[in-house]
Amino acid sequence: MPPMPGLRGLAALTVTDADTAVALRSGEVPTLATPRLVALLEEATVSALDGCLGKGETSVGMRVHIDHLAPSAPGSLVDAEVVLEAVEGRRLTFAGTARVGDDVVARATIVRVVVETDRFLDRVTGGAG
Repeated sequence: MPPMPGLRGLAALTVTDADTAVALRSGEVPTLATPRLVALLEEATVSALDGCLGKGETSVGMRVHIDHLAPSAPGSLVDAEVVLEAVEGRRLTFAGTARVGDDVVARATIVRVVVETDRFLDRVTGGAG
């Protein structure tokens, strides 16, 4: 069944020292790094699409807009949820929210594009794959 608006995906992360801005060199504070938060939200989009794409297809990230609203300390459980809001041909637009308990720590819009896996990889390897 092809992806349809309303499709949902989830991902969760217990923040460790390896997930902090200090560890990822994206800042100087020992709290959840924005790049790691982006990865968690993208993980939720991949989860949402599990079983929805055709044989030989995958999705790749195209655009992420994130508002990182609050810090999350090591030990925090961060839950990410995405909802597929729009399907425009091969372009899929998700709305995402990350929470620690009831507190929203981020909101995002994530755009992924459905591609033929082999054709995409040929572009990367110059056809040598």
